[in-house]
Amino acid sequence: MSGFEITSMFFLGLLGTGHCLGMCGPLVLAFPALTGRFSSHVFYHLGRAATYTAVGAAMGALGSGLSRMAAEGGEEPLVWVVRVQVGLSVVAAVFLLMLGLARLGFVREPAWMSLSSPSRLPGFRRVMGSALHTRKHGSMLLLGLMLGFLPCGLSFAAFARALAAGGALQGGVATAAFAAGTLPGLLLLGTTASRLAARHRRISDILSGMVMIGMAVSLLADALQTVFSSP
Repeated sequence: MSGFEITSMFFLGLLGTGHCLGMCGPLVLAFPALTGRFSSHVFYHLGRAATYTAVGAAMGALGSGLSRMAAEGGEEPLVWVVRVQVGLSVVAAVFLLMLGLARLGFVREPAWMSLSSPSRLPGFRRVMGSALHTRKHGSMLLLGLMLGFLPCGLSFAAFARALAAGGALQGGVATAAFAAGTLPGLLLLGTTASRLAARHRRISDILSGMVMIGMAVSLLADALQTVFSSP
């Protein structure tokens, strides 16, 4: 991925601050904030960022692996690689476009996005109890690792982009940049800055939706260029 694309991933997280405060803010207040220690927030978000990075790396590896499988199974490896890469780009672009339009209010967000209750995660209650009673950094880290898997339009958009990143490293870097973008708002939770972001969540949704649509257009443009330039 280019530096511009990585920067776009960072701004996807940053411009989605209003959405993050609405989705993850209550979780932050319910868990790390109760310890009264800033270090608890750091370990919680480290865990969440680690999950995002790992999922992004897995998605990037999946995309890269599909390309290699196509190359090994076809008579014209390069042609098959191009086809798979174009296909992955189109899938990621469609997903980003759908989520971007949902952020702008043109279409309804998928129903599965509402299944974001932490209690649905296996072992969550046990980890939550340990985190709140012992207040150990390891428990907060594990809590962040688990909550990173919660369905979220922004994170799923980042994962979709990682699918067409070109490899595990590229996918991991992309979602790590996204995770970094989400940190300022969540770390400033409770301050005037975060209250302003929450108050203007609609603007935040519009900005993040525009970034998603821009990334979708970029992916589609690259795919079309590849199709028309290939022999």
